[in-house]
Order: sequence, then structure tokens, then C-alpha cells
Amino acid sequence: MELDLAGAELKAVLNRLRRAQGQISGVIRMIEEGRDCEEVVTQLAAASRALDRAGFAIIATGLQKCMTDMESARNNGEDPEAMRARLEKLFLSLA
Repeated sequence: MELDLAGAELKAVLNRLRRAQGQISGVIRMIEEGRDCEEVVTQLAAASRALDRAGFAIIATGLQKCMTDMESARNNGEDPEAMRARLEKLFLSLA
């Protein structure tokens, strides 16, 4: 399944990933500086949420594409259940 992000979707995902990248750099710096554990964990949780949101945005786009692909698969004699299983596996990898 291809990743087909366009326009605003692409920009939003890239912004979230860049935000997470900055937060991870901040976590590394905080650890190197010996900062308070609570501050480090709070920043790490924020980075994790940013990555999760980017992943879910990608999965949501994949769901839309999958619906179209499943119809095409049915029309071409392919197994749409296999496509659904692959998408489910991707979704669960973020859970």
C-alpha cells in the first residue's frame, strides 16, 4: 500500500514529525544536562504523542486509500481480506 499524502495532510504530518524530532532532541539534551526526571519524562511523553498523532494521520490516509483499493481488488479478483489484515496490522502497531 502506497503512502499518498497530499497538500495539507502532508504538511500536518511533516509538522508533527518535526515537532517530535525537536522534542526528542530536547529530551537528549535534558538527560545530558542531568535535568529533573519528571521534566524529562514529561517531554518524552509529548514526543511520543506527536509521533503517535503522525502515525494515526498516516493510517487514516491509508484507510481512505484502502477502501478504494479494496473495491479495486474485488474487481480484479484479489483478496480484499488480505488487504484488510495488512491495514489492521499497521494500525495495531501504533496501539
